[in-house]
Amino acid sequence: MTWLGPAEWQAVALSLKVAGWATVLSLPIAIWIAHLLAREEFPGKQVVNGLVHLPLILPPVVTGYLLLLTFGGTAPIGAFLTKLGLPLAFRWTGAALAAAIMGFPLMVRAIRLSIEAVDPKLEAAAATLGASRWSVFATVTLPLALPGIIAGAILGFAKAMGEFGATITFVSNIPGETRTVPSAIYSFLQVPGGENAALRLVVVSIIIAMGALVASEVLARRVAKRMEDA
Repeated sequence: MTWLGPAEWQAVALSLKVAGWATVLSLPIAIWIAHLLAREEFPGKQVVNGLVHLPLILPPVVTGYLLLLTFGGTAPIGAFLTKLGLPLAFRWTGAALAAAIMGFPLMVRAIRLSIEAVDPKLEAAAATLGASRWSVFATVTLPLALPGIIAGAILGFAKAMGEFGATITFVSNIPGETRTVPSAIYSFLQVPGGENAALRLVVVSIIIAMGALVASEVLARRVAKRMEDA
């Protein structure tokens, strides 16, 4: 991407870093929550489901402000993490947290639908053969739900790449630290002559988003085909 300037490339690299960590760290939790919602019945299930999808409904700025209240430097949790050497507010790690939370509902929904599509009779058959619940999940449910897991991970990554409102509220817009692609586009549009740089980043955003969607479809279909052949 030699046609990108240093500041633009820095924003792209930071966005990839933030989105990558957000996806990697949230995926195991998303799989667990999706399985819980798809297969278990428990008091407060609808509350959990509502909380999972709340970031999709709330204004992103509200989510960012709640993160600031919870993980800011003066908040109890934020102060504790800072003492441990894990500050989140106004750091790229906080941007990763905000991106993970905003992409989490999409990830959970895709994985949940995939798990619900798995025939419960297959899981029951494995259980009757003496397999533990963990073995049933690892050897039956997880492989059959893999296309949805891949799709959810890629959709979560794409959402994390485009996250703006919660991120800028929680970690601000600091060049080299928290200025991701959306924040950089916003910044370039605020200064005279920055339209061309903003347009270049818009093109990069479209390419990454479309690439993620195509990759999601291709990988999901390949995994499904292999499973059918097996």
